[in-house]
Amino acid sequence: MDTQQGVTLRTREGRPYRFDPGALCLELLITGGPGEFARYESLHTPVDLLHWVAVSRLPGGLEPTVTEAELEQIRTVRDALFRLTAARAHARALNPDDLDAVNAAAAGPPLAARIESDGTRAWGPGATGARLLSTVARDAVELFTGPHADRIRECGAHNCRLLFVDTSRPGRRRWCAMEHCGNRHKVRAHRARTSENEAPGS
Repeated sequence: MDTQQGVTLRTREGRPYRFDPGALCLELLITGGPGEFARYESLHTPVDLLHWVAVSRLPGGLEPTVTEAELEQIRTVRDALFRLTAARAHARALNPDDLDAVNAAAAGPPLAARIESDGTRAWGPGATGARLLSTVARDAVELFTGPHADRIRECGAHNCRLLFVDTSRPGRRRWCAMEHCGNRHKVRAHRARTSENEAPGS
């Protein structure tokens, strides 16, 4: 696993940039979503979920056994979590059905870690898609009820809908990534200022 938090995304032009949503549960949201976000779906097969696990902030070495039914449930809970996160980012009421879906997933047994004889950390046996989902859902419960619950945000760019939690000390994060939407905003602002200065009569 990459020691740097976050995942690598790509712009429409194919340029990579690092996006850290700040929580495991929010990392799952980059795999797709409900409604208009279904076109970004990347969890088509259990293997796709294993690819997500490998790049997530979960410690390395996890290789859960995932069934098609478990994958479908993960997509369902992910979509519910997507709607809840977007609602929280915009101070809207949380949908009870979506809350029920996340809470039901969190009630199941999570992934288990273990200490090896040499003192290193490893995953315990029985890692499944259901246990992975429970772990992600429990992370969502901690986020939505924890100290950063009021810092759940949507990227400030007008054409970016990425969701994240601002865990920075000052709490002034606006962009999904400074190197992506933050820089684009700076460029647009600079061009606007330049255009105003060059306007006739200025």
